[in-house]
Amino acid sequence: MKNVFVYNPESGNGKLKKYKDYIVENLSKKFGEIEVIETSHAGHACEIAREKVEICDYFFVSGGDGTLNEVINGFRESEKKPIIGYIPCGTVNDVAKSLSISKNIKKAVKGLLDSEVYEHDIFKVNDRYGIYVCCAGLFTGSSYQTPRKDKKRFGKIAYFFKGAKELFHAKPVHVELITENEKINRNCAMMLILNSRSVAGFKLNKNAKLNDGVVELVFFHSHENHVKLSEIMRCMGAFAFGLDRYKNSKKVTYRQLSNFTLNIEENTIINMDGEKSGEGSFNFKVLEKAVKILVPRKGK
Repeated sequence: MKNVFVYNPESGNGKLKKYKDYIVENLSKKFGEIEVIETSHAGHACEIAREKVEICDYFFVSGGDGTLNEVINGFRESEKKPIIGYIPCGTVNDVAKSLSISKNIKKAVKGLLDSEVYEHDIFKVNDRYGIYVCCAGLFTGSSYQTPRKDKKRFGKIAYFFKGAKELFHAKPVHVELITENEKINRNCAMMLILNSRSVAGFKLNKNAKLNDGVVELVFFHSHENHVKLSEIMRCMGAFAFGLDRYKNSKKVTYRQLSNFTLNIEENTIINMDGEKSGEGSFNFKVLEKAVKILVPRKGK
C-alpha cells in the first residue's frame, strides 16, 4: 500500500513540525508505510498530488483549507483518486468543521484511526476546482489579503479586522446568473456559492448537504451605486444567525444549482476556498461525490 503525508510547515504557527513524527508513527500502524513530504512554496501540494495521484492509496494532508484545495486541484479528474486523510492546522479550517474533524492534531489523528469514507462533492470553476466555497463582494477578500503575521498573532479575528476596513468603501458587485431555466441580473453586496456548513469559522449553513450534487447560490441584494448599512447588516446577520433565516427574504436571491454561468464585472475578484482565484465571469459545474475523505465515524 502506497501512502503519502504532505504538510504545510507554516500552518498553525509551525506546530506541525512538532507533531510530524507522532502523526506518521500512528498512521503508519494502520495504513502502512507513509512517505513524508513538506511543502516549500505556494502550489507545492498541488504539484505533489498531481505526481502521486496514480500511485497512492491514501493521501494524508495537513494545513489549512488552501492546502486541501491544492490537493483537490492536483487530483483534478484523474480516474484513480486516493482517499484523503485531512489533519486541519490552518487559521479557520472550514472543511474540517463541516466534517466534524477536530482541529486538535492528536484528536484528528485518532479520528483517522477510527474513520469511515465520506464521498464529498467538489466543483469546477472554469479550469480550477474547489470543495466548499466560491464568493465575491463584502468580506470575501479577507482570507487572502490578511497578512500571514496577523493570522499567526490574532487567529481568525484578524480576518474580522481586515473585513471591517472594507465597509467604508464597499461597492456592489453586478452579477448575471444564467441557467437552463432563467436569467437573473442583480447588484450584490455579497455573493456566496456554498458547499459547506462552515464559512469563515461561522456555522453559516449548518444544514447543508455536501454530497447531493448541488451547491447553494446566494445573492445578498444591494443598492445600485453603493452598499448601504442595512445591506451590510443583512450580510453580517447571516453569519451571526445562519443562512436559513435569510433564504426566503425579498432582499436575497437563493438557488440550488448544479450547472450554471455567472457573468461578473471583469475587475471583481473571486475567492475560492479562501484563496484568490482569478477575476470576472465563469462557468460552474458540480462534480458529485468526486473525492473521498476520511471522517470520524460519528462525523458526516
